[in-house]
Amino acid sequence: MRITGHPVLPDLPADEVGFTFNGEPYTAREGEPVAATLLANGVRQLRVSPVAVEPRGIYCGIGHCYECRVWLNNDTQVRACLTPATEGDSFASERTEE
Repeated sequence: MRITGHPVLPDLPADEVGFTFNGEPYTAREGEPVAATLLANGVRQLRVSPVAVEPRGIYCGIGHCYECRVWLNNDTQVRACLTPATEGDSFASERTEE
């Protein structure tokens, strides 16, 4: 479900990187945003809102809304729509206790 040719956007490199989201492995094109990879693989829900306890996913896709926040390596929250996939990274909906 990836766009492979676009009249305005440049093609992504053919090199692939692997990462996990909620423990599941995914393969992305190098430089591809995490949210794009997850969307291409059918993942729509990235987290649950802490107050309303409602599912959240990609909303604006350009980093303004913060709806796509995920935990990176159980250390910090990042916006999945802006964060490029990097080999070996672990992303999650929730931070886990160590």
